[in-house]
Amino acid sequence: MPRRPSRQVSGAMTTPEGARLRLRRDTIAIAVAIGVLAVVCLGWPSGDRLLARLGTPWAGWVSRVVFLLASSHLVMIVFGARRGRDLRRELVGRRSAEAELRHRADHDLLTGLFNRAAFLGRLERVVDSGDPLVIAMVDLDRFKQVNDTLGHAVGDTLLAVVAARMRECVPPDGLVARFGGDEFAFLLPGGARLQESRDCVRQLLHEMRKPFPLEGLVLEIDASVGVVISVEPSAAGHGIPVDAPSALVKQADVAMLAAKAGQLGIVEYSDHLDQQDEERLRLYGDLRLGIDAGQLCLAFQPKVRMSDGRVVGAEALVRWRHPTRGLLTPDAFLPLAEQTDLLHALTDVVLEQALQSCAQWRRQGLAVPMAVNLSARSLLDTGLVERIAALLDRYGLEPGLLELEVTETTAMANPGQAVQMLQELAALGVKVSIDDFGTGYASLAYLSRLPVKALKIDRSFVQRMTTEPTDRTIVRSTIELAHNLGLAVIAEGVEDVASWRCLQGWGCDEAQGFWISHPVPPAEITDCVRRLPGTITTMLTDTRAGVSPPR
Repeated sequence: MPRRPSRQVSGAMTTPEGARLRLRRDTIAIAVAIGVLAVVCLGWPSGDRLLARLGTPWAGWVSRVVFLLASSHLVMIVFGARRGRDLRRELVGRRSAEAELRHRADHDLLTGLFNRAAFLGRLERVVDSGDPLVIAMVDLDRFKQVNDTLGHAVGDTLLAVVAARMRECVPPDGLVARFGGDEFAFLLPGGARLQESRDCVRQLLHEMRKPFPLEGLVLEIDASVGVVISVEPSAAGHGIPVDAPSALVKQADVAMLAAKAGQLGIVEYSDHLDQQDEERLRLYGDLRLGIDAGQLCLAFQPKVRMSDGRVVGAEALVRWRHPTRGLLTPDAFLPLAEQTDLLHALTDVVLEQALQSCAQWRRQGLAVPMAVNLSARSLLDTGLVERIAALLDRYGLEPGLLELEVTETTAMANPGQAVQMLQELAALGVKVSIDDFGTGYASLAYLSRLPVKALKIDRSFVQRMTTEPTDRTIVRSTIELAHNLGLAVIAEGVEDVASWRCLQGWGCDEAQGFWISHPVPPAEITDCVRRLPGTITTMLTDTRAGVSPPR
């Protein structure tokens, strides 16, 4: 729904200063008019002749006084009527202004929907009445990318169109409100109409997943929905008892966050979600403190050239030395960082430590390129290129010693922004590669148009290729196609000699995995560089490990 226009009331209601000024002018005009009449009637010598001409049957002072009073009354009537019209206009204006203020107090100006305060007020009344109800919290997915890429004006227009679609999904006795940003709330009837309300929520999600034609663009977003089904205490067992409005909203919000974290679309609230949310909040607080306290550290997994086993790079893998949980791998905390405001801080810490280690190896005579992973949100960070350039300058490193890995899903999540960011990084001299290739939906033809130099075949294909013919075909074909497009190929997840021999026979350029080396602390990279070529040669010549690659 387009933005609701404000009522034009300025012409119907004057300001208090203007009203007082007009009243003062009218008072002066009345006084002057009555004064003139008094002079004419009482002080003018020919007043009797004037009265006679006007047809008055009297003469003398009495008639003059009567005429003066009548004339003054007429003047008062004229000015009184004018004042009455002004007061009526002022009253209409005040009522219109009050109605506008009430509307602004209860509605969101951008979308015309009810606002948070109005929603909570309505919710409180329903809770007090004891009627069963359904609350749905809706958060738009990928809306921030629209704002960051196309600007806030397009984002505002999109929100207005989204609100119009939402309004169409709500029954007449339902309520939809905008809580702020890209978060919306629904209040729907429960009880006998519970199924109808559930269908409404499903229809809402379906509508949010349809394309949005907008200003010459076709935008696609998604939504995460958290649902709370509240019932009367006597009906316990079919939902959760009617609780305080703030508690119900919090529960719906918890369910919505669960839907967003798991990309589940719709999640209905249950008690175990609260436990997960409390755990998530504790972990969030610990991670924020851990970043500031320097608890993050890096391990490095060597990448070797398959032609001779020499170390040609290292991938930085973040770890968290939690004070009570011990050493945590990225799976335990990285998804939380990517869903919150901690991602940029975590990325900066990883880049800082990675380039610091690279500079230290350089001082030891080892030019080992450093690979660091970037998330989709990092490609929307407009200050990232500048910060990377500053770090390279601080540590005196050539840009070519830094390799940034982005997944193909990341590269496709926002192609326009991704291409621009990757081009800026390539112009800086930083190497860019595609990570986890094969798990997304990008084609090699598309990736070849990006400023990338290499791609990494996902470990899931590499680990199964010696036993699964389909995965073997995918890996072999990917290597051939990538080489035809001028891209180097890196295989990750090499965990046995059979996989190495297959990849080497197919011309894969580089490899990394547990068979080659586990991730090691920064101080052990020097040893890895020196011993890995001989170690790999020894393992390959061991007749007990010799396996011919399948053809």
